[in-house]
Amino acid sequence: MKKILVIDDEFAIRDLIELVLKRENYHVKTAENGRAGLRELDSFRPDLVLLDLMLPDYSGYDLCKEIVRKSGTPVIMLSAKNEPIDKVLGLELGAEDYITKPFDNRELTARIKVVLRRYEPNGRQAENDETKQIMCGELAINPETKVVLKNGSRIFLTAKEYKILETLLRKPKKIFTRDELLEIVWGYDYLGDSRSVDMTIMRLRKKLEDDAEMPKYIKTVYGFGYQLGGDSA
Repeated sequence: MKKILVIDDEFAIRDLIELVLKRENYHVKTAENGRAGLRELDSFRPDLVLLDLMLPDYSGYDLCKEIVRKSGTPVIMLSAKNEPIDKVLGLELGAEDYITKPFDNRELTARIKVVLRRYEPNGRQAENDETKQIMCGELAINPETKVVLKNGSRIFLTAKEYKILETLLRKPKKIFTRDELLEIVWGYDYLGDSRSVDMTIMRLRKKLEDDAEMPKYIKTVYGFGYQLGGDSA
């Protein structure tokens, strides 16, 4: 049973979401503010967090960054703010999706399923070129489990960070333009622009590189886009 943590200061919203998700057979915990949410993140270890943008003790943007940095748990932001800039900022800070209030319950559950599927292992597939471990220098990724290791230690990535890394690793000689990565990782209907690629790669470098200012693994090819660096297998 998948576990979902709901962080929202409105009791009616928390109660409604909990009711809807329990009907979908999710295990649900709720928190009324950011500090309580972080405590539940440690003890409950959810598979996904639904996070209200406006909390009494925390900026939802800051809390989203903290959750992603600390655990790699996917976040869906909930907010009454529906301006494109608010959505783009939330997504660029690591959220997997952004849903405006009031929302349709069916849309909420559908989007949750989409995000959870991104984090699902590929299942019991016979090992082939798509599921074999991919190596690059000190890095190793397992496409089946989505686990990323550096020198044997796990690095927690968001789904978008992981997808960019896997895309580069699978074609180490190819230079990917920002538009190509935007289409592969975000899809055709994404509201933002290519800056989302740059922001995500910046976060990815901070997690992967010994020195994010002098990247070894994700190289910028000026005037073109990004390419895998390091010693790829």
